[in-house]
Amino acid sequence: MPRVTPATLTILFADVSGSTKLFETRGDVRARSLIASVLGALAEVAQRHGGTLVKTIGDEVMCTFPGALQGLLASTDMQRKVKSEPAFVAENLGIRVGLHHGDALLEDGDIFGDAVNVAARMAALAKRDQIVATAGTALGITSAGALQVRSLGTARVAGKQLPIEIVDVLWQEDVSHVTTVQRIVQFANQPVERMKLALRHRGREFTIDETADPFTLGREPGHSLTVDADWVSRDHAMIEWKRGHFVLTDRSTNGTWVRIGSEELMLHRDALHLRRSGTISLGQSTETGSVNLVYFDCT
Repeated sequence: MPRVTPATLTILFADVSGSTKLFETRGDVRARSLIASVLGALAEVAQRHGGTLVKTIGDEVMCTFPGALQGLLASTDMQRKVKSEPAFVAENLGIRVGLHHGDALLEDGDIFGDAVNVAARMAALAKRDQIVATAGTALGITSAGALQVRSLGTARVAGKQLPIEIVDVLWQEDVSHVTTVQRIVQFANQPVERMKLALRHRGREFTIDETADPFTLGREPGHSLTVDADWVSRDHAMIEWKRGHFVLTDRSTNGTWVRIGSEELMLHRDALHLRRSGTISLGQSTETGSVNLVYFDCT
Protein backbone atom coordinates (compact mmCIF):
# COMPACT_ATOMS: atom_id res chain seq x y z
CA MET A 1 0.00 0.00 0.00
CA PRO A 2 1.30 3.49 -0.81
CA ARG A 3 2.28 5.51 2.24
CA VAL A 4 0.23 8.68 2.66
CA THR A 5 1.76 11.43 4.81
CA PRO A 6 -0.11 14.56 5.92
CA ALA A 7 1.83 17.81 5.57
CA THR A 8 1.31 21.56 5.77
CA LEU A 9 3.07 23.14 2.80
CA THR A 10 3.01 26.01 0.37
CA ILE A 11 1.94 24.76 -3.06
CA LEU A 12 3.00 26.77 -6.11
CA PHE A 13 1.96 26.39 -9.74
CA ALA A 14 3.71 28.33 -12.51
CA ASP A 15 3.08 27.97 -16.21
CA VAL A 16 4.21 29.57 -19.44
CA SER A 17 1.60 32.03 -20.65
CA GLY A 18 0.54 31.75 -24.27
CA SER A 19 2.18 28.39 -24.93
CA THR A 20 -0.45 27.43 -27.51
CA LYS A 21 0.41 30.46 -29.64
CA LEU A 22 4.11 29.69 -29.15
CA PHE A 23 3.64 26.28 -30.79
CA GLU A 24 1.79 27.88 -33.67
CA THR A 25 4.38 30.60 -34.32
CA ARG A 26 7.65 28.79 -33.50
CA GLY A 27 6.82 25.21 -34.41
CA ASP A 28 6.68 22.17 -32.15
CA VAL A 29 10.42 21.53 -31.75
CA ARG A 30 11.43 25.12 -30.99
CA ALA A 31 8.42 25.73 -28.73
CA ARG A 32 9.08 22.60 -26.67
CA SER A 33 12.74 23.58 -26.28
CA LEU A 34 11.82 27.08 -25.09
CA ILE A 35 9.23 25.82 -22.64
CA ALA A 36 11.65 23.24 -21.26
CA SER A 37 14.22 26.01 -20.69
CA VAL A 38 11.70 28.15 -18.82
CA LEU A 39 10.55 25.26 -16.63
CA GLY A 40 14.15 24.36 -15.86
CA ALA A 41 14.85 27.93 -14.78
CA LEU A 42 11.75 27.95 -12.56
CA ALA A 43 12.83 24.70 -10.91
CA GLU A 44 16.24 26.19 -10.15
CA VAL A 45 14.67 29.24 -8.54
CA ALA A 46 12.43 27.02 -6.41
CA GLN A 47 15.42 24.99 -5.24
CA ARG A 48 17.31 28.13 -4.21
CA HIS A 49 14.41 29.00 -1.91
CA GLY A 50 14.26 25.56 -0.32
CA GLY A 51 11.50 24.30 -2.60
CA THR A 52 10.95 20.91 -4.17
CA LEU A 53 9.89 20.30 -7.75
CA VAL A 54 6.99 17.84 -7.57
CA LYS A 55 6.38 17.49 -11.31
CA THR A 56 6.06 19.21 -14.65
CA ILE A 57 2.89 18.91 -16.72
CA GLY A 58 3.24 20.24 -20.24
CA ASP A 59 4.10 23.92 -19.81
CA GLU A 60 3.64 24.00 -16.02
CA VAL A 61 5.65 23.27 -12.88
CA MET A 62 4.26 22.28 -9.49
CA CYS A 63 6.51 22.99 -6.49
CA THR A 64 6.22 22.78 -2.72
CA PHE A 65 7.86 24.89 -0.03
CA PRO A 66 8.04 24.32 3.74
CA GLY A 67 6.71 27.81 4.47
CA ALA A 68 4.76 30.65 2.90
CA LEU A 69 7.68 33.08 2.89
CA GLN A 70 9.86 30.75 0.80
CA GLY A 71 7.06 30.22 -1.69
CA LEU A 72 6.21 33.91 -1.99
CA LEU A 73 9.82 34.98 -2.46
CA ALA A 74 10.36 32.20 -4.99
CA SER A 75 7.32 33.37 -6.95
CA THR A 76 8.72 36.90 -7.27
CA ASP A 77 12.15 35.61 -8.25
CA MET A 78 10.56 33.36 -10.89
CA GLN A 79 8.93 36.38 -12.50
CA ARG A 80 12.17 38.36 -12.38
CA LYS A 81 14.13 35.45 -13.84
CA VAL A 82 11.87 35.17 -16.88
CA LYS A 83 11.95 38.94 -17.40
CA SER A 84 15.76 39.15 -17.15
CA GLU A 85 16.95 36.10 -19.09
CA PRO A 86 17.95 37.32 -22.60
CA ALA A 87 16.74 34.16 -24.36
CA PHE A 88 13.30 34.46 -22.75
CA VAL A 89 13.07 38.20 -23.36
CA ALA A 90 13.94 37.71 -27.03
CA GLU A 91 10.96 35.36 -27.40
CA ASN A 92 8.68 37.62 -25.31
CA LEU A 93 7.95 34.80 -22.87
CA GLY A 94 6.01 35.28 -19.65
CA ILE A 95 4.64 33.18 -16.81
CA ARG A 96 1.71 33.27 -14.40
CA VAL A 97 1.98 31.99 -10.84
CA GLY A 98 -0.50 30.91 -8.17
CA LEU A 99 0.16 29.65 -4.65
CA HIS A 100 -1.48 28.71 -1.37
CA HIS A 101 -0.26 27.50 2.03
CA GLY A 102 -2.32 24.73 3.60
CA ASP A 103 -2.87 21.06 4.33
CA ALA A 104 -1.96 18.41 1.77
CA LEU A 105 -1.17 14.70 1.46
CA LEU A 106 2.15 13.31 0.21
CA GLU A 107 2.02 9.98 -1.63
CA ASP A 108 4.70 8.34 -3.82
CA GLY A 109 6.41 11.63 -4.62
CA ASP A 110 3.17 13.36 -5.60
CA ILE A 111 0.93 15.66 -3.57
CA PHE A 112 -2.83 15.84 -3.24
CA GLY A 113 -5.49 17.55 -1.17
CA ASP A 114 -7.21 20.83 -0.50
CA ALA A 115 -4.10 23.02 -0.71
CA VAL A 116 -3.36 21.71 -4.19
CA ASN A 117 -6.85 22.54 -5.45
CA VAL A 118 -6.74 26.05 -4.00
CA ALA A 119 -3.26 26.75 -5.41
CA ALA A 120 -4.40 25.55 -8.83
CA ARG A 121 -7.34 27.95 -8.67
CA MET A 122 -4.96 30.82 -7.87
CA ALA A 123 -2.86 29.97 -10.91
CA ALA A 124 -5.99 29.89 -13.07
CA LEU A 125 -6.93 33.40 -11.91
CA ALA A 126 -3.48 34.84 -12.55
CA LYS A 127 -2.63 36.38 -15.88
CA ARG A 128 0.68 36.78 -17.65
CA ASP A 129 3.38 38.39 -15.44
CA GLN A 130 1.20 38.08 -12.33
CA ILE A 131 1.25 36.24 -9.01
CA VAL A 132 -2.03 35.50 -7.25
CA ALA A 133 -2.10 34.03 -3.72
CA THR A 134 -4.65 33.47 -1.00
CA ALA A 135 -4.65 36.30 1.55
CA GLY A 136 -3.99 33.82 4.35
CA THR A 137 -0.76 32.76 2.69
CA ALA A 138 0.61 36.31 2.84
CA LEU A 139 -0.82 37.14 6.28
CA GLY A 140 1.91 38.29 8.69
CA ILE A 141 4.65 38.23 6.06
CA THR A 142 3.95 41.57 4.37
CA SER A 143 4.04 43.38 7.72
CA ALA A 144 7.70 42.49 8.00
CA GLY A 145 8.43 44.30 4.75
CA ALA A 146 9.48 41.15 2.91
CA LEU A 147 7.06 41.85 0.04
CA GLN A 148 3.99 43.84 -0.88
CA VAL A 149 0.55 42.67 -1.90
CA ARG A 150 -2.70 44.28 -3.02
CA SER A 151 -6.15 42.94 -2.29
CA LEU A 152 -8.10 41.52 -5.21
CA GLY A 153 -11.28 40.86 -3.27
CA THR A 154 -12.63 37.32 -3.23
CA ALA A 155 -12.82 34.36 -5.58
CA ARG A 156 -14.70 31.09 -5.43
CA VAL A 157 -12.89 27.76 -5.29
CA ALA A 158 -14.52 24.41 -6.08
CA GLY A 159 -15.34 22.55 -2.89
CA LYS A 160 -15.41 25.70 -0.75
CA GLN A 161 -18.72 27.02 0.51
CA LEU A 162 -17.50 30.59 0.95
CA PRO A 163 -15.34 32.77 -1.31
CA ILE A 164 -11.65 33.10 -0.43
CA GLU A 165 -9.82 36.40 0.00
CA ILE A 166 -7.06 36.69 -2.59
CA VAL A 167 -4.17 39.08 -3.22
CA ASP A 168 -1.83 40.09 -5.99
CA VAL A 169 1.83 39.74 -5.00
CA LEU A 170 3.69 42.80 -6.30
CA TRP A 171 7.12 42.03 -7.70
CA GLN A 172 7.90 45.05 -9.86
CA GLU A 173 7.66 48.81 -9.40
CA ASP A 174 5.09 49.23 -12.16
CA VAL A 175 1.83 47.91 -10.66
CA SER A 176 -0.46 49.10 -13.45
CA HIS A 177 -1.22 45.46 -14.28
CA VAL A 178 -3.17 45.03 -11.03
CA THR A 179 -6.40 46.38 -12.48
CA THR A 180 -6.27 43.65 -15.13
CA VAL A 181 -6.29 40.97 -12.44
CA GLN A 182 -9.11 42.71 -10.63
CA ARG A 183 -11.20 42.66 -13.78
CA ILE A 184 -10.57 38.94 -14.25
CA VAL A 185 -11.59 38.18 -10.66
CA GLN A 186 -14.65 40.39 -10.87
CA PHE A 187 -16.05 38.45 -13.83
CA ALA A 188 -14.80 35.02 -12.76
CA ASN A 189 -18.27 33.84 -11.72
CA GLN A 190 -20.13 35.07 -14.79
CA PRO A 191 -20.99 32.67 -17.64
CA VAL A 192 -18.19 32.28 -20.19
CA GLU A 193 -17.73 30.27 -23.34
CA ARG A 194 -16.24 26.94 -22.27
CA MET A 195 -13.42 25.07 -23.91
CA LYS A 196 -14.56 21.77 -25.41
CA LEU A 197 -12.81 18.60 -26.48
CA ALA A 198 -14.42 16.43 -29.15
CA LEU A 199 -13.41 12.76 -29.28
CA ARG A 200 -14.23 10.17 -31.92
CA HIS A 201 -13.54 6.43 -31.90
CA ARG A 202 -14.87 3.98 -34.50
CA GLY A 203 -18.09 5.88 -35.12
CA ARG A 204 -18.70 6.87 -31.51
CA GLU A 205 -18.46 10.56 -30.59
CA PHE A 206 -17.94 12.24 -27.23
CA THR A 207 -17.75 15.90 -26.19
CA ILE A 208 -16.38 17.05 -22.83
CA ASP A 209 -15.88 20.56 -21.46
CA GLU A 210 -14.18 22.23 -18.49
CA THR A 211 -16.87 21.06 -16.04
CA ALA A 212 -16.95 17.42 -17.11
CA ASP A 213 -15.75 14.53 -14.96
CA PRO A 214 -12.44 12.94 -16.01
CA PHE A 215 -12.78 10.94 -19.24
CA THR A 216 -11.23 7.51 -18.72
CA LEU A 217 -9.98 5.03 -21.31
CA GLY A 218 -9.15 1.36 -20.78
CA ARG A 219 -9.82 -2.27 -21.62
CA GLU A 220 -12.24 -3.02 -18.78
CA PRO A 221 -15.94 -2.13 -19.01
CA GLY A 222 -17.02 0.89 -17.02
CA HIS A 223 -14.66 3.41 -18.61
CA SER A 224 -15.87 6.44 -20.53
CA LEU A 225 -14.37 4.69 -23.57
CA THR A 226 -13.64 0.96 -23.52
CA VAL A 227 -11.11 -0.29 -26.10
CA ASP A 228 -11.05 -4.08 -26.14
CA ALA A 229 -7.51 -4.96 -27.26
CA ASP A 230 -4.75 -7.06 -25.68
CA TRP A 231 -2.23 -4.21 -25.73
CA VAL A 232 -4.59 -1.82 -23.91
CA SER A 233 -4.30 -1.77 -20.10
CA ARG A 234 -7.35 -2.29 -17.94
CA ASP A 235 -7.01 1.31 -16.68
CA HIS A 236 -5.02 2.87 -19.49
CA ALA A 237 -5.37 6.66 -19.57
CA MET A 238 -7.43 9.65 -18.48
CA ILE A 239 -8.31 13.04 -19.96
CA GLU A 240 -9.28 15.88 -17.62
CA TRP A 241 -9.41 19.67 -17.54
CA LYS A 242 -6.52 21.11 -15.53
CA ARG A 243 -5.64 24.78 -15.19
CA GLY A 244 -6.67 25.89 -18.64
CA HIS A 245 -5.90 22.75 -20.66
CA PHE A 246 -7.26 19.31 -21.43
CA VAL A 247 -4.57 17.00 -20.06
CA LEU A 248 -4.03 13.39 -21.17
CA THR A 249 -2.39 11.24 -18.48
CA ASP A 250 -1.04 7.76 -19.27
CA ARG A 251 -1.41 5.12 -16.53
CA SER A 252 -0.68 2.05 -18.64
CA THR A 253 1.90 -0.68 -19.08
CA ASN A 254 2.55 -0.17 -22.80
CA GLY A 255 2.17 3.59 -23.05
CA THR A 256 0.04 5.98 -25.09
CA TRP A 257 0.96 7.57 -28.43
CA VAL A 258 -0.26 11.02 -29.45
CA ARG A 259 0.13 12.48 -32.93
CA ILE A 260 -0.32 16.23 -33.45
CA GLY A 261 0.45 17.24 -37.01
CA SER A 262 3.58 15.44 -38.17
CA GLU A 263 4.95 14.83 -34.66
CA GLU A 264 4.23 11.70 -32.64
CA LEU A 265 4.89 11.57 -28.89
CA MET A 266 4.95 8.51 -26.67
CA LEU A 267 3.72 8.91 -23.08
CA HIS A 268 4.44 6.41 -20.32
CA ARG A 269 3.20 7.31 -16.84
CA ASP A 270 3.39 10.92 -17.99
CA ALA A 271 1.00 13.70 -19.01
CA LEU A 272 0.52 15.94 -22.05
CA HIS A 273 -1.58 19.02 -22.80
CA LEU A 274 -3.83 18.27 -25.77
CA ARG A 275 -3.88 21.13 -28.28
CA ARG A 276 -5.40 21.73 -31.67
CA SER A 277 -6.36 18.33 -33.12
CA GLY A 278 -4.74 14.96 -33.55
CA THR A 279 -4.95 11.26 -32.75
CA ILE A 280 -4.44 9.08 -29.68
CA SER A 281 -3.46 5.41 -29.78
CA LEU A 282 -3.52 3.21 -26.68
CA GLY A 283 -0.66 0.74 -26.30
CA GLN A 284 0.70 1.07 -29.85
CA SER A 285 2.00 3.76 -32.17
CA THR A 286 -0.61 5.63 -34.18
CA GLU A 287 0.48 3.78 -37.33
CA THR A 288 0.45 0.28 -35.82
CA GLY A 289 -2.80 0.84 -33.90
CA SER A 290 -4.64 2.66 -36.68
CA VAL A 291 -7.78 0.51 -36.28
CA ASN A 292 -8.36 1.82 -32.75
CA LEU A 293 -7.35 5.46 -33.12
CA VAL A 294 -9.08 8.07 -30.98
CA TYR A 295 -9.40 11.36 -32.84
CA PHE A 296 -9.51 14.56 -30.80
CA ASP A 297 -10.21 18.21 -31.55
CA CYS A 298 -9.92 21.10 -29.06
CA THR A 299 -12.38 23.93 -29.69
